[in-house]
Amino acid sequence: MNDWPSADTGPVGETVAIGLLRRMLEIDSPSHHEAALARALVTAMRELGFSAYVDETGNAVGEIVRGDGPTVMLLGHMDTVPGTLPVRSVNGSLYGRGAVDAKGPLAAMICAAAGTPGFRGRVVVIGVVEEETPCSRGAMAIRNTHSPPDALIIGEPSGWSSVVLGYKGKLDLRYQVTVPPTHPSNPVPKASELAVHCWNSLVSLLPPQPEHAVFDQPTATLVSLNGGLSAAEMEMSVRTSPGFDAPALVRDLRARLGGAGELTVVNSVAACRTTRRDPVVRALFAGIATQQGRATAKLKTATSDMNTLAEVWDVPMATYGPGDSSLDHSEDEHIVLADYLRGIAVLSSALSDLSDLPHHEARRSTLAGPTGNAPVRTRRIP
Repeated sequence: MNDWPSADTGPVGETVAIGLLRRMLEIDSPSHHEAALARALVTAMRELGFSAYVDETGNAVGEIVRGDGPTVMLLGHMDTVPGTLPVRSVNGSLYGRGAVDAKGPLAAMICAAAGTPGFRGRVVVIGVVEEETPCSRGAMAIRNTHSPPDALIIGEPSGWSSVVLGYKGKLDLRYQVTVPPTHPSNPVPKASELAVHCWNSLVSLLPPQPEHAVFDQPTATLVSLNGGLSAAEMEMSVRTSPGFDAPALVRDLRARLGGAGELTVVNSVAACRTTRRDPVVRALFAGIATQQGRATAKLKTATSDMNTLAEVWDVPMATYGPGDSSLDHSEDEHIVLADYLRGIAVLSSALSDLSDLPHHEARRSTLAGPTGNAPVRTRRIP
């Protein structure tokens, strides 16, 4: 006999919730190596009353259907940045790689979905792969193979009493250039000089560089630069603001380069932003109030799988999860367990409220596989 409650017995207890998170932290899952965790999550979700499976991309997908109602998707990522941390409990906090980013939010979603029998409808919880990579392969597969839900919550650390309304976009560029070997005193352009010219040209095409914390203006980062007289390679990243014309920037930069070298778009995803009037935001705010919290809204200058899904799915959505995002990727990564448990309660309350959303019969299914083939609108930059 297992120690998991059934999906209809009520809230998941503290021991089960904390045990699930601890087991998730004990399984290393850097990007491209999430398979062991995916299998463990499918087992855990089945024991909690889900129908669950690992899809062809490696995502862990679970579903609970409780009568007629909307489809609500809770999606977080299983992968972490490289580097293990000892899993330990200290003074009410649980330490380990991914405790904040983002196994804590994903575990909270699983527990909330299993422990909210008052939700009427279909709840789908997905742990995706490779969010910490430029391609976001897991979320891309979900948007390509699943019909849009009636509501979507992305699991990232917002803090238990905060909701993330939007993220900046990102344009990742690579510049490579080679020239014939020559003496340093030769006045012809050297590869390293052409790379510097490329960077300076990029900066000049953008507004005066503000602090990176500014949401409504694009900012550029020189990620890496390697090279010498005859060959150079450079990685650049532009955090883009809502409405930013990324294809125009790439065209203008290529024109400035005049054919010298090769400029490649490694990845591009648009900024996304919702409002406080969004039904998901309102439900999360109400859930925070049930825990005597004062809800706040945040805008993030990083990116998440919310960007990837918002490009295609026009549905109510927001990002939420317990954990302090300033600890992302740090050697001190940990989550306060009281906040983790509050996060579960907030998500459970929000799910109950979202039962009243209008819903579409076409979005319902049994878990024989993906929920359908949604039309895909991709953004391509030549």
